Amino acid sequence: MTNRSHSFSVPDKPSLDGIEAKWVDVWDESGVYHFDRTASRPDVYSIDTPPPTVSGSLHIGHVFSYTHTDIVARFQRMRGKSVFYPMGWDDNGLPTERRVQNYYGVRCDPSIPYDPAFEPPAKPDPKRQVPISRRNFIELCDILTVEDEKVFESIWRRLGLSVDWRHTYATIDDNSRAAAQRSFLRNLARGEAYMAEAPTLWDVTYRTAVAQAELEDRERPSAYHTLAFHRPDGSDVTIETTRPELLAACVALVAHPDDERYQDLFGATVRTPLFGVEVPVKAHRLADPDKGSGIAMICTFGDTTDVTWWRELQLATRPVIGWDGRIVAEPPAGVDSAPAKEAYAALAGATVHTARERTVELLRASGELLGEPRPITHPVKFYERGEKPLEIVTTRQWYIRNGGRDTAVRDELVQRGRELNWRPKHMQVRYENWVEGLNSDWLISRQRFFGVPFPVWYPLGADGNPRYDAPIVPEESALPVDPGSEAPAGYTEEQRGAPGGFTGDPDVMDTWATSSLSPQIAGGWERDDDLFARVFPMDLRPQGQDIIRTWLFATVVRSHFEHGSLPWSNAAISGWILDPDRKKMSKSKGNVVTPLDLLERYSSDAIRYWAASGRLGTDTALDEGQMKVGRRLAIKILNASKFALSVAGEHTGPDAAAVTEPLDRAMLAALADTVEDATAAIADYDHTRALERVERFFWNFCDDYLELVKARAYEADSARGASARTALLIALSALHRLFAPFLPFTADEAWSWWHEGSVHGAAWPAADELRTAAQDGGPAVLAATAEVLRAVRKAKSEAKLSMRADIERVVVRGKHIDDARLAADDIAAAGRVARLDFDASDDADLHVEVTLPAAAE
Repeated sequence: MTNRSHSFSVPDKPSLDGIEAKWVDVWDESGVYHFDRTASRPDVYSIDTPPPTVSGSLHIGHVFSYTHTDIVARFQRMRGKSVFYPMGWDDNGLPTERRVQNYYGVRCDPSIPYDPAFEPPAKPDPKRQVPISRRNFIELCDILTVEDEKVFESIWRRLGLSVDWRHTYATIDDNSRAAAQRSFLRNLARGEAYMAEAPTLWDVTYRTAVAQAELEDRERPSAYHTLAFHRPDGSDVTIETTRPELLAACVALVAHPDDERYQDLFGATVRTPLFGVEVPVKAHRLADPDKGSGIAMICTFGDTTDVTWWRELQLATRPVIGWDGRIVAEPPAGVDSAPAKEAYAALAGATVHTARERTVELLRASGELLGEPRPITHPVKFYERGEKPLEIVTTRQWYIRNGGRDTAVRDELVQRGRELNWRPKHMQVRYENWVEGLNSDWLISRQRFFGVPFPVWYPLGADGNPRYDAPIVPEESALPVDPGSEAPAGYTEEQRGAPGGFTGDPDVMDTWATSSLSPQIAGGWERDDDLFARVFPMDLRPQGQDIIRTWLFATVVRSHFEHGSLPWSNAAISGWILDPDRKKMSKSKGNVVTPLDLLERYSSDAIRYWAASGRLGTDTALDEGQMKVGRRLAIKILNASKFALSVAGEHTGPDAAAVTEPLDRAMLAALADTVEDATAAIADYDHTRALERVERFFWNFCDDYLELVKARAYEADSARGASARTALLIALSALHRLFAPFLPFTADEAWSWWHEGSVHGAAWPAADELRTAAQDGGPAVLAATAEVLRAVRKAKSEAKLSMRADIERVVVRGKHIDDARLAADDIAAAGRVARLDFDASDDADLHVEVTLPAAAE
């Protein structure tokens, strides 16, 4: 506790109106949130801030989870850490492309040449999009994302995020592209990245590959169709399928090796319905004897089980579905006879749905459909952003090893998860379940336009075909590169696409392949070695539970391979926001709430209060009632601060030695306990418990302590009055700092009335200093005294008397009366008690008898 002169400047009518605009500007000008890059690594607290997707608007769920992170940042800063708190924008990938298409009324067509004078339509029509070159499309993406980022930043500032706005990045800027390409080239050189032509989950709407982590199951209506395959002896084998349109892609039948019904068929062949193609009958452990007839057809490809069977049984490939989701024009190998070609011609060019209907009609006409289709509902795999079921097509894609096909790597990544401090702990199970359930490597290439290009070219042979086994890669010093518009070293642009020349890899990286490097990008990896050494590995990764399998896991994978370590030591996982009906908020459900109206109606601190009331990992309902409570708390802090400072006046203080009264010491002892509890809670990432503890003390402080010492505090020339005023200032200083991480605008407003500088640059209160001020006093005096005062108030209330009414007599009996006796004068003054007696003869719990004035009785 320092001894210095205070000059108070308290407004006549404290208000929350306009408080955000005022303090956002002050904080920006003062640089209070600037990262001190001279701090050594032990004195730094670094945060891997989630880069929100810049493709629309922020919603209340963002406000909820980012507030949790900001509480931690503010706390650590006040604890003496130099906080590295950057902000990124995830602006590459499909969401941005879709937004640009709809906003400008355009679509990308890579075959169209670049038009340097292109202007988007004056009246965009999303239904009649104008085709433009890839370069023109990317330019529009760059323009729109910058505008979206400005809107996002303004909301983050309004919310009071203590971000250092000098440290921002976008996942499509030069630094991010260079980092993503550098990491990929190193993965490639070490054998962690590889290209493969293989069956790929494919979204037919967006015409791009989809990774395992981007899948979701949706219940869809379907039907079982019973079909007759034909044995060599003329008898039939019946199978049941939900995908009769894939008959032309059938390459085998499969049954369980122990199924006695099909022992004589294993090693034999049967002919397919409609097309008459000879296919083998195979045995495999994944075949389910209890499902349907116990024997199934293997097609290339109907689902992921088909892929497993095809790979392990080394079967032929007969693809029939193209990248556009339609049946390809040319029939596959084996469909050779005239009737087979005629049947196939009826399907060529049709969508999957139409091809299914036509196939059923053909089977019905041929007599090979046994009975009628039986309707069912079953889960179907979709791309999480898609609208049509995924298909499986054979494509050439880039992968990064993630343990899906390598148990040693899988075990290493599981162990990494166990090294991480999960907050809350049970989220670790989700990570482990995901890693241990992987069945494929991480597919990182996408057939899109606005993303980080793969830094790879391929030489063309004399026949003009790419040599994928001899990729050309750039020097790291040349990054970032765009193989679509730049020639590799040793070639000229005129050789692009020419025999003996080169071609650039046409794909871009999955957005997770870039954002999984957010610690490296934000920290200046291979760009600013000094900064990187001070912030990496980072201290905290805050994020949502739904992207543990994508962002968190992918970041662990990249750091494990590149640095041999975790990218951070703590992971704070937020719960979901629920609507008033307790349903998860999501854009797809249309129940998302945007935050601006709530921020304007209740204040930013009120919204932060609601957010802070939700624990990590726990789903929280959108509750405007809680926001009203938060607003009431903020106003109470301002009003209580005004009272305390008005009473204290201008004087030298606070000097802890001036605290002489037992009640004042007891209050400071109770505050010390609060500081200790709140500090332990917030340090353990339990911001909710910390807020609850501080708020409980504050309301008791206002309702009890302020009332008890009000009269004494006005005693200008007495030591008793000085004790009250000093204790008030000591408590107020601590309370402003305790509330600062949660209600930063209110705390700094009240702090500014009597301090130079920002509360957010002040030290977090120390319990030991408060105990020194309490001079070994305990909180019991305050507890007993407050209990007596509450009893007096209750008696007045029940008698419908004003709280200012006089009381004839109060008798205090039972335990702890000695504690209450120490503050007898304060009790008498606060309760307006004419006679206050203490009876030590009763050893029951403390109880109070109140004698009202005769007129009141």
